[in-house]
Amino acid sequence: MKRILVLGSSGAMGQYLVPILSEMGYFVDAVSLEQENLTYKNVKAIKANVFEDGVLDEFLKNHYDGVVDFMNYGGDSFYHVYKKFLDSTDHYIFLSSCRIYANEETPIKETSPRLLDVTSDPALRASDDYCIYKAKSENLLMLSGYKNWTIVRPATTYSKMRYQLVTLEAPFNVGRAFAGKKVVLPVQAKDKPATLSWAGDVAEMIAKLLFNPRAICEIYNVSTSESRKWSEIADYYKDICGLESVWVDKEDYMNIIKPGVPNYVRWQLEYARLFDRITDNTKVLAATGMKQENLMPLYDGLKREIAFCPRDYKWWGEDVNARMDEYIKANKL
Repeated sequence: MKRILVLGSSGAMGQYLVPILSEMGYFVDAVSLEQENLTYKNVKAIKANVFEDGVLDEFLKNHYDGVVDFMNYGGDSFYHVYKKFLDSTDHYIFLSSCRIYANEETPIKETSPRLLDVTSDPALRASDDYCIYKAKSENLLMLSGYKNWTIVRPATTYSKMRYQLVTLEAPFNVGRAFAGKKVVLPVQAKDKPATLSWAGDVAEMIAKLLFNPRAICEIYNVSTSESRKWSEIADYYKDICGLESVWVDKEDYMNIIKPGVPNYVRWQLEYARLFDRITDNTKVLAATGMKQENLMPLYDGLKREIAFCPRDYKWWGEDVNARMDEYIKANKL
């Protein structure tokens, strides 16, 4: 029976992937920073930080049949580990992102231009922004000469306690809705199309790419092809949990999120959420045998996941919430 190492098993996609792999009959070592109580068959939950010295090396000594890697490697950290993965497993699946794409082609295909290759912003290209270091990590795999890797590029993916609205995460959308507060959103994003995928579907795609001969040395958009404008998605939140949205200029919005607007805040908005994010998923559907009509519709998926959120949850991000409250009050919104 094949043994799988899942790094980042408690994350948005990992929490759905682990039970799927268990059902498929694999032995799974599920590694996360949290102490998980997992009762799935042949699954071992391990609390560990693979960025600590020697920890990853100890895991890779086991030479797993497959590794699914959900970790984020900023800077040049992936350079120091990618060959270790490729030398220590039969199939390595690397989590990249649809954020690596430029806004030059709609819908986005796996061959669409990447920001790293085509951006006219020298500061972005020289940065350690998420869209840049993910693309650089892809390059390491593609130029490695190894024949045992697969790159997956999810679109924005929602899951248990992970809900997105433009650049806002759960504390500032569902958290505010439960507190009876409005949310501020950038008006420039209002009519931009976005792709949000349910983590359960993405996890199934990844599971079906694992050990799939068609997946070797290939890249896949692992997402739905459904797209909705951010204004439509805001309406879904209003209907599901009562969230009232007010639309303001992006500069005001970004100053609420982070006063002074550091580049990483601006880049996530201007080089991702303000792009036309419509995704072509025909390649992954063909490789896995899955069908678009069987994927979770966005409204139904958000409703399902928001239902898991406790009303009395203690959210982080008090500073951002306070600035948003102050802005709404000052502008009588």
